[in-house]
This record gives sequence, structure tokens and C-alpha cells, in this order.
Amino acid sequence: MCIVVFGSRPSLNTKVITMALPPTEKVPRRALITGCLIFSTTIQALDSTIANLALPYMQGSFGATIDQVAWVLTSYIIATAIMTAPMGWLANRFGRKQLLIVCLVGFAIFSLLCALAQSLEQIVTFRLIQGMFGAGLVPLAQSVLLDIYPAEQRGPAMAVWGMGLMIGPIIGPPLGGVLTDLYHWRLVFVVSPPFAVLAIVGLLILLPRSNPQASLRFDWLGFTVLAIGVACFQLMLDRGQTEDWFDSRQIQIAAVLAGLGCFLFVVHILTAPQPFINPALFKDQNYVTATFMLFCFGVVLISSNALAAPWLQTVSSYPVGHAGWLLAPRGVASMFGMMLVGKLSSRMDQRIIVALGLLCTAWSFWDMTGWTPNVSPDWVTWVMSVQGFGLGMTFIPLQVIAFTTLAPALRTQGSAVINLFRNIGSALGVSMVAAALVSHGQTLHEEIGAYINPFNRALQNYPSLGTLMNPESTRGALFLNRMVNGEATIIAYLNDFKLLLLVTLLTLCLVPLIRQPMTGARV
Repeated sequence: MCIVVFGSRPSLNTKVITMALPPTEKVPRRALITGCLIFSTTIQALDSTIANLALPYMQGSFGATIDQVAWVLTSYIIATAIMTAPMGWLANRFGRKQLLIVCLVGFAIFSLLCALAQSLEQIVTFRLIQGMFGAGLVPLAQSVLLDIYPAEQRGPAMAVWGMGLMIGPIIGPPLGGVLTDLYHWRLVFVVSPPFAVLAIVGLLILLPRSNPQASLRFDWLGFTVLAIGVACFQLMLDRGQTEDWFDSRQIQIAAVLAGLGCFLFVVHILTAPQPFINPALFKDQNYVTATFMLFCFGVVLISSNALAAPWLQTVSSYPVGHAGWLLAPRGVASMFGMMLVGKLSSRMDQRIIVALGLLCTAWSFWDMTGWTPNVSPDWVTWVMSVQGFGLGMTFIPLQVIAFTTLAPALRTQGSAVINLFRNIGSALGVSMVAAALVSHGQTLHEEIGAYINPFNRALQNYPSLGTLMNPESTRGALFLNRMVNGEATIIAYLNDFKLLLLVTLLTLCLVPLIRQPMTGARV
């Protein structure tokens, strides 16, 4: 029987908590439970990106600036990241089935409220609460899945379940683009509730009930310092560019609080008698390596969508619907990659599969560093397909590797922590590429603009263009500024693609740290 032990030292009083059925016991209607878990996972992952292409339309509806409307996306991500960490404790305290149902109900309600929001403040608030409820959907579903399948069936099962987690962020932008283009941006928040209702009904009927442990006490100090650290770190990333980074007192305070919160959290889990995250998790080399690799994976997964979608719209001038369809093959190829992983997981070394996936992803970013505004739709489709295939090949093996040698008693907490790091990586990635895009764009504008002077032969040798390109006239200055701004934007995007390429190659360098599990490893 799967147990969870709180406490970092054997000498301490520990609490043994019954969590679920043993993985070797046949669970009735396991396939139907898996289908409900896939629904739960997909809607949470889908809503992290489905609003990407709709942001400009929300900006117009609410009269907001670009950085203000970006909080519609980042508020959801950071709320999910903060609330993921205590899900292991909450599942033990209130029961895993009960908590999963509550999370689905709250997620559906606040998704509908987002569609009805009448101001920027309202939609950001609703997205924040939606993210808090959505935080439990992935780790709880993963924990249930690990318990209801025996070790030899976990690879294929995780591949099927992982399709929802991977496909959600990938199909989110194209689906959101089509709905926004054909109907209205509000419809992007109406997609998830019907699937949430199906998952709720199925889990109420099928999933065995787990016993809540009313005597457990919550580690408020550990959670508080973690929440402060993560929230201030995200605030620093989101506001840094507009506030001129560390020249701003606001950013300085956020950076200090972020560092202090994270430091105190590490000290707390190492010294507290019963921290809500057991430090024994970080003694498993495979788990730690896979967690860091999934952190980097999170940086790449959502930020690549956040770059590709506006590139197609603003640089290549595709309509929002067309841009959405060009990104759709990424999701199809990702699904194919995960299906292939399910077939190969029991026949091939997981490390080889991860390396092949990362190489495919790295090649796609390398190719994107040479894109021009005239890149053909067919080539975009091919590159997005290779990228999606690589991401699909990478994600599932990392999930399996993380739990291969981890004690069964630590699975629920391990699932919560690994998703915490992946969500923080996603938030970091979105903020990182957005800040780099603005910073590089401004710097390149100045560098390119320096060539607009009376000594430039290009302006001297074409007198017929004198009025159009004369920097001394208003018309000429505006025309030249648009040209310079356009070129600076293109190069800034390409620099961001290079940054994602470097992150992918860094992740690839970590593959040798993964240890091949010995026969008879924990299951």
C-alpha cells in the first residue's frame, strides 16, 4: 500500500498515511479513470497558452498596455506554480479524490468567470484564482496514475496521459487564434468547462475514495516563504523591463524578497521537523536531474509558443487564424512523438530517447535563428512538426525517469515538486523571452539607427528616393524609423530563438547524469 511519510529524519515522529491502492493490484475500470485524468490534465495545460493569440484583442477591449495585458497569462502561470507545492499535503489532509474534484469544480467556475470579465482587473483576478485551482490537476492526476498501474505498464500509460499535458500548451495558441478570429476572444475561456464536467462525473463514479487525515498540520511558514519567493521572483521578471530593472526601487525590493524567500525555504525544509516538502526527495539523483531538466523543458515549451505566434502575426503578417493553423502541426507531431515513446519505452534506454528528442528540438530552434519574414508556410509547418516531435519524445521519458528510483512513499510530493519546477520554468521562460525581445529590440534600434546619417552612401546614391528616405523630412524620418524598427524586431526575435537553442543544448548536456535503474528498482 502506498504511504507518505512526513519528516526528514528517522528519529522524528512520523505520520504514515494511506494514499491509494497498491500499484500491483488490479484497479477496476482503470482505462476510464485514465481518460478522466487525461481530461483533467489537458484543460489545465490548455488554459496556460490558449489566450496567447487573443491578448491583443483583450488589450483593445480593456484599453490596457502590452505589459498590463500580459498579466492575463503570467498571473495564471505563477498562481499555478505557487499552489503546486502544497498539493501533496492537501491530498493527504483532505483526500486525493476529494481535492481533485474540488480543483476541477473551481477551475471550471473561474474559467467561465474569465469569459464574463468586464475589466482587466477582473480577468487577471479570475485567472489568478483559476490557476490556484488548476495547480492540483496535474500532480494529483500523475500521482493517481503512478498508483493504479504496475511498473511495467507505466511507460505506455504515462505516454497516453502525457499527451494531454503536452498537447494542451501546443494546441492552445492555434485553437485560441481560430476562436478569436472567427468569433470572440471570450470563447477561449469556454473550451475547458465542458471537459471539466465530464472529468468530474467520471471521477466521482470511478475513482476510489481516499481517507482524509484531519490531524495533519499545515507547514504555514514553509509555504509562506516559498510563496513570497516565487511571487516576488515573477514580479521582478514581469516588471523589470518596464521599470528599468535594478534602477527601480520596486525591482530591488522584489529581488531581495525573492532571494530571501527562497533561501529561508531551503533552510526551513532542511531543519523543520515536518516540512510540507520532504528533503528526502532531493537525495535521489535521477529525480533531481529529471526535475532540473523539466525545469529547462518548461522554459522552452511555453516561451517557444509565446515567440512563434507573434512572429507569424507581426513579422510575417499572417492573419491570426492562419497563424494558428501554422502552429497546429506542432501539436500533431508532439502526439505522434509521445505515441512512439509509448512503444519504445520498454525496448530502448530512456536516456537515448531523451537525447533524440532534445536533438530534434535543438535543430528546430537552430533553423528558426535563420528565419526571415518571407519564410514559406510549408517550411514553418515542417519546422514546427520537428519541434513538436522532439518535445513529445523528451517529456514522457523524463517523467518516467524521475520516478523510476524514487521511493513510492514520496510519489505524491515528488509529482507536486516536479510540476512546481516545471511551472516556474514556464513562467521564467515567458518573462525571459519577453524581456530579451524588448531589450534587444531597443538596443538594435539604436545600433541600426546610427547608420542613418548624411554619410550613408545608400541614401546618397538614390536621389529618386530623396523625399521618401530623407531623414530631414517628417515623412522620410517616419519611413526610416519604421524600416529600422522592423529590422531590429526581426533580429531581436532571432536572438530569442538562439537563447532557446542554448537552453535546449544545456538540457541535453544533463543526459549523462541520469543513472540506468538497476533490476529490482522501486516500483
